[in-house]
Amino acid sequence: MISLLPLPASAQQTAAPANMTFFVTSVGSGKGADLGGLEGADRHCQTLAQAAGAGTKTWRAYLSTQSVGGATAVNARDRIGTGPWQNAKGVVIAKDVAELHGTNAISKQTALTEKGEVVKGGGDTPNTHDILTGSQPDGTAFAGAQDQTCGNWTKSGTEGAVMMGHHDRMGTGEQPSAKSWNSSHPSRGGCSQDALKGTGGAGLFYCFATN
Repeated sequence: MISLLPLPASAQQTAAPANMTFFVTSVGSGKGADLGGLEGADRHCQTLAQAAGAGTKTWRAYLSTQSVGGATAVNARDRIGTGPWQNAKGVVIAKDVAELHGTNAISKQTALTEKGEVVKGGGDTPNTHDILTGSQPDGTAFAGAQDQTCGNWTKSGTEGAVMMGHHDRMGTGEQPSAKSWNSSHPSRGGCSQDALKGTGGAGLFYCFATN
């Protein structure tokens, strides 16, 4: 008779709770802000969620696109369903779209990865609190020709820029933008991985379940 011994803790996989509907990607694309467009970004969210045990939901990246080069502008706020949204620990970060863009509960302690891990922020090494959004504070796309989305998530060189937020709500000043989760400042030096690292980022972004 074969006895089944329990797996050691190191070999046990801890799946995210079935009710997880929000996370920060644990890794980026590796190509800076080139995510393969919205389609590639959504696929990245879905892949990470699947690996964490939450792949039965439909996941979307919280990213806006601009109406340049014949493209149609897309608002991040319109891509993510109606809420409520909870992290991997079951903590509700916002009950609906209005609260998400108002007084939400996003912080370093709640903006966890799909694995339920804290994302390094101000004071940590390395600081990776710059989260890609390409969005204004209300979750809408930027108008005009100034690039705020790294060519709608297709650039990874020295040209272009991308708007980012601070998941830890920490910045170098007390102005609202420094503490904004989704619209703090643009990248400097382009859209490459190195450019994103330059201000405290790693090409991470927010993912929300639409259902």
